[in-house]
Amino acid sequence: MKFSIQKKLPLKFYKGDVHTVAKELLGKYIVKKNNGVYLCGRIVEVEAYDGKIDQAAHSFRGKTKRNQVMFEGGGKLYVYFTYGMHFCANVVTGNINDGKAILIRAVEPVDGIDQMAVNRFGKKTANENELKNLCSGPAKFCKAFNIDRNDNGTDLTGDYIFIINDSRLKPECIVSARRIGIKKSVDLQWRYYIKENKFVSKK
Repeated sequence: MKFSIQKKLPLKFYKGDVHTVAKELLGKYIVKKNNGVYLCGRIVEVEAYDGKIDQAAHSFRGKTKRNQVMFEGGGKLYVYFTYGMHFCANVVTGNINDGKAILIRAVEPVDGIDQMAVNRFGKKTANENELKNLCSGPAKFCKAFNIDRNDNGTDLTGDYIFIINDSRLKPECIVSARRIGIKKSVDLQWRYYIKENKFVSKK
């Protein structure tokens, strides 16, 4: 796959409403340059977090050293460490001090799959089941794309980690559901995924 700089999402895209951006991220391609190899995947599942009203958001209780990237305005990558072993990556949205972000939950592998398999499984090849599970969860995605705390705060309009535009999905192709793995604000239907996509973490 050849990447066109002209198709890279502009800063203004990330300044929009967190739910609008979350739905529009579905079907678009996230790219990371990893040791000279471009890793690319189609975003198929996300979760929205709004610190102003959402108790499950890291930003709900205000700015801290850990979550400060969430308050720097749309177009940044917020990466955090969880459970003492996993990294999760979020697309920050809105304006400065909004404290809103979108967790990338699952990605359909497209390019650089051999390198993703090395990152996840320690081998270049992946069987059908391994391929399906390569990026089907926020921690799996980060490991496959070699995303860690060093990537926290990355400018998504740059040339290191970025998102490529693609046609907007029709509303009937998007499913809204409860978020996963949280204990607060559990009834909010703020998880969005592509209907019938086999790379979604949980349907």
